[in-house]
Amino acid sequence: MQTHPDLPSARLRSSRLRPSRRRLRRKVSPPPDAHTHPLPIPVGARGGDNQDNSTQAELWLLVCRITKFGWFDDDKFRDIVKEAADFLSLASQDHYFIGLKILYHLVGEMNQANAMPLTLHRKIACSFKDQFLLQIFQISLTSLHQLKSEVPDDFRRDPLSLALRCLSFDFVGCPVDESSEEFGTVQLPASWRPLLQDPSTVQIFFDYYKVNDTCVSKEALECLVRLASVRRSIFVEDPSRTQFLSHLMSGTKEILQTGQGLADHGNYHEFCRLLGRFKVNFQLSELLSIEFYGEWIGLVAEFTTKSLLSWQWASNSVYYLLSLWSRLVTSVPYLKSDTPSMLDETVPKITEGFITSRINSVQASFANDSSDDTLDNVDVLQEQLESLPYLCRFQYQNSSIYIINIMEPLLQAYTERSRLPAPGDANELSVIEGQLTWLVHIIAAILKIRQTIGCSQESQELIDAELAARVLQLINVTDTGVHAQRYRVLSKQRLGRAILIFVQNFRRSYVGDQAMHSSKQLYARLSELLGLNDHLVLLNAIVGKIATNLKCYAERDSFPFLEEYRCARSRTTFYYILGCLVFMEDTPVKFRSFMEPLLQVAVNLEATADAAFWTDVVKYAFIGLMRDLRGIAMATNSRRTYGLLFDWLYPSRMPLLLKAISLCADEPEVTTPLLKFMCEFVLNKAQRLTFDSSSPNGILLFREVSKLIVAYGSRILLLPNGTDIYGSKYKGIWISLAVLSRALCGNYVNFGVFELYGDRALADALDISLKMSLSVPLSDILAFKKLSKAFYGYIEVLFSSHITFVLNLDTNTFVHIVSTLESGLKGLDTGISTQCASAIDSLAAFYFNNITAADGPPSPAALNLARHIGEFPTLFPQILKTLFEIIIFEDAGNQWSLSRPILSLIMISEQMFSNLRAQILASQPVDQQQRLSQCFEKLMSDVARNLEPKNRDKFTKNLTTFRHDFRVKNIQA
Repeated sequence: MQTHPDLPSARLRSSRLRPSRRRLRRKVSPPPDAHTHPLPIPVGARGGDNQDNSTQAELWLLVCRITKFGWFDDDKFRDIVKEAADFLSLASQDHYFIGLKILYHLVGEMNQANAMPLTLHRKIACSFKDQFLLQIFQISLTSLHQLKSEVPDDFRRDPLSLALRCLSFDFVGCPVDESSEEFGTVQLPASWRPLLQDPSTVQIFFDYYKVNDTCVSKEALECLVRLASVRRSIFVEDPSRTQFLSHLMSGTKEILQTGQGLADHGNYHEFCRLLGRFKVNFQLSELLSIEFYGEWIGLVAEFTTKSLLSWQWASNSVYYLLSLWSRLVTSVPYLKSDTPSMLDETVPKITEGFITSRINSVQASFANDSSDDTLDNVDVLQEQLESLPYLCRFQYQNSSIYIINIMEPLLQAYTERSRLPAPGDANELSVIEGQLTWLVHIIAAILKIRQTIGCSQESQELIDAELAARVLQLINVTDTGVHAQRYRVLSKQRLGRAILIFVQNFRRSYVGDQAMHSSKQLYARLSELLGLNDHLVLLNAIVGKIATNLKCYAERDSFPFLEEYRCARSRTTFYYILGCLVFMEDTPVKFRSFMEPLLQVAVNLEATADAAFWTDVVKYAFIGLMRDLRGIAMATNSRRTYGLLFDWLYPSRMPLLLKAISLCADEPEVTTPLLKFMCEFVLNKAQRLTFDSSSPNGILLFREVSKLIVAYGSRILLLPNGTDIYGSKYKGIWISLAVLSRALCGNYVNFGVFELYGDRALADALDISLKMSLSVPLSDILAFKKLSKAFYGYIEVLFSSHITFVLNLDTNTFVHIVSTLESGLKGLDTGISTQCASAIDSLAAFYFNNITAADGPPSPAALNLARHIGEFPTLFPQILKTLFEIIIFEDAGNQWSLSRPILSLIMISEQMFSNLRAQILASQPVDQQQRLSQCFEKLMSDVARNLEPKNRDKFTKNLTTFRHDFRVKNIQA
C-alpha cells in the first residue's frame, strides 16, 4: 500500500478534527495599512506561551467583563482599547504582550453572550465591532509584521491568536461551530474591504505558516481558512476577487510543492479545510481564470491521491478534499469558458485512489487487529461516501469498469466458498467479505444519486444495471450455502447491512410502476444478465432478501428482532411495510385484526401504575409501540386508511401518550419515539386528514397535540443542561416544533374556534413552543441542521398564519426573532433561506397592507408592529440591504423566493429604497454609477404600488434582469 512520503503512520484520532457534527466558524479578513505604522517592540521581547498565568488571565477577563457590562453606561468604559494599545508603545516587553492579551480577551468577551440578555449582548457586540474591531485587527497585523523576524517562534503566537479571534468574531449575530460547510461564510463589513485587497494581508499568514512551531503554523492556517470564506459580496469588482483568489492559490501551491508542515496532524487537517473552501466560495470559472490554475489543480490532485492512499493517517481530513472535487465536477455543466478544466485527467485517478484505498484498508485493519473500522461506524461511512457518487458519475463508464474489475474476482472467490461444505480459512473469508462490503456500499451510494455528467440517460441505466447485477448476484450467494450459515452466527453482519442499503437505494430509484416504465434500458440489461425482466420479479427478490435477513439475525425462524431493544429502530420500517400490505385491501375488519396485538400492548400500558413507568420493561414496551404506530401511520396515504388509524387512537389511546410524556419528559429514549410518531400522525400528506364538514376531528386532534406539546415543553424547560444538550433537549425541542408546524399548516383546523369559545389550546401551544425556541441560543440553532430547519419552518408558519401572536410579543423578543430571519437569509442552506424570505415577506406585506396602505384605523396588531419598528427603525432597511446583497453578489438558487420580500419592503417606504439605492451606487466605481443607476430605474419599471400576484411576478422578472445587467456591467468594468 502506498503512503504519503511525508506523513507519519500514526492514525489521526483527535475528535476535534472530525468533519462530522462540527461546523466551520465564520471567517474574516485583514487591514489596508496594517504594517505601515510600526510599533516599538523591544529587542528580546518575550511573549511567553499562550497559556496565560491563571491569575493574570482571570484579572484580564474580569476587566473585560466589567467593560462589557458598563459599555453603554459611560463612555469611559470604551477607553480600554486605547489604553491597551498604549501598552504596546511602552518600552517594556511585558507591557507589550500584556496589551495584546488584554485585546485578545476583550474580543473574546465581546463575542459571547455570557449571562446578559441576548438582545443587549448583540447591541454591545455590534457597537464594539463597528467602533473597534477593525482597529484591533490592524494592531494584530502590525504586530505580526513587526514580530516576524525579531523574536523567537513561540513569541509570535500572541498577535496571531489575536488575529484569529478577530477573524472568528460573530459579525452578524449567528456564530457557527468549526467544521460546517453550510454556514461557513464570513460576513465581513464593507469597511474591511481594503484589507482583502492588500496582498500583504494574506501573505503574512502564509509567512507565519512557515514557522517551525506547529501551534503557530496551525493558527496561521486557521486564519487563512477564515479569509478564504469571506462573503463574495465584499468584492464589488470581479478583478479584486480574482486577485484575492490568486494570492490564496499561490500560497497553497507553494505548500503543495514543498510539503512543508504537512507532517503535523493539525496543519494537515487545516490545510485540507483550506483547500475545501476554494469551491465553496469561488466558482470554477474563477479558478480557471487564474494563470497557474493547471499547475495548481495538478498539485491538488496529487495531494488528494496521496491522502487517499494514506487512509490510516488522513481518514478524517479527506472529507474536505472529496467535497472540493465533487463540487468541481458538478460545476462542469455550467462552465462556459473554453479553458480546459483538467478534471477529465485528474478526477478518474482520485476516484480510483479512493476505491483502492478502501479495499486495501480491509486487509490492513485485519492485520493490525484494529477495532476502529470505518465499516462499523455508520456516520463516518456516510461522510466518506457522500461525495463519491459525483466523482464516479463524472466519467461513469470508466469508473464502473474499474469497480467491476475489482469486484468480479472477489465475487467469484466468494461464490466458490459458498459451495464448499466448510468456509475454509475464516480470516481470508473475513477479508473478502470486508472488501465486498466496501464495494456494495460504493455501488449503493452511486445508485442513490442519479446525476450523470456527459452521459445519456440510456447509457447511465445500462451502467447502473451492470453494477446492480453484481450486487444482486452477491445476494443470491449470501443467502445460500456456507454464507447463509455465517449469517446466523453473526448477529451484526456488515455485508448484510451494506446489501440492505443497496436494496433501499435501488428500490427508490428503479422499483415501482413509474420507475419501471421510465427505466426500460436498465430492466432490459438486467434481463440479459440475471433474467430479472420485470420490476415485480425484482421486488419479489428484494422482499425475500429482507425476510431472510430478519430471520437470520438471531438464529430463529420468526422475526425475533422485534423483541430486542437494540433493533427497535427497525420496527418502524417493518410496520410500515406491513401497513402498506394491510391497506391494499379496503377491509376495516382486517385492520382491526392486524391491530389486535398492539391494542393489547396499549391496554397493558394504560393499566400500569405511574411508578412502574420508570422500569425498563415498561419503557421498552411503550417505545416499541410508538415505533410500530409510526410505521403504520407512514403507510396511511388516503383519507380512508388514515381514518382507520385515527378512530383506533382517538379518544381511547391518547391519554396513554399524555401519561408517558408527562412521566418521562426527561428521558429522550421515550419522548423521541412518541414525538416522532405525532410528527407523522399530524402530517396532512396526500390530503389524508380531510374530515367531514360537520366533523370536529381536526379540532380534537389539535387539542391533543397542544396537550402533548405543553406537557413536554413545560417540563423540558425546567431541566438543567447536560453534557449532551442536543440529545437531552434540542432533539425533543425541534421535533416538538415540527409537530406543531405540521398541525398549524395542515388545513384541517379552524383556529378561530379556539378564541371564539375561550379554548386555550392554541394560545398555550404557541406560548410554550416560543419559549422552547427562545431557550436555544441562535448559535446552537444554526449549528444543528435539523434544529435549524424545524425552527425556521416553525417561524415561517407563525408569520404566515399567526402573525398577530408574533406582533403581540414584547419588542426585544420580536426584534430577536426577526434578526434570526436575517441570519437565516445569509446561510448557504437554500431551504432555510427560502423559509426566512417567506416569513419576512409575510411581515412586510402585513406592514404595507395594514399601515402604509391602510384606509381605516389600524388594528391593535398593526399598532404593535408600528411600535416595534419605531423603536428599531433600522430593522427593515438592514434586511432589505441584506436581500439586495444576496441578489447582486451571491449565486442564490432561490431568487424567486427572495424577490417576494424585496418588493414588500420596497412598497413599505420609497425613501428606504432610495437610501439603499444611493448607498449601493456609492460603493461602485464612479464611471459605472450612471449605468448602474439605469439598472435601478428598470427594476421598478411598470411595477405598481401594490402586492397583487401579477405585480409581484412583474417585479420578479425585472429583478432577474436587474441582477444580470448589474453583474454584467461590473464584469465589463
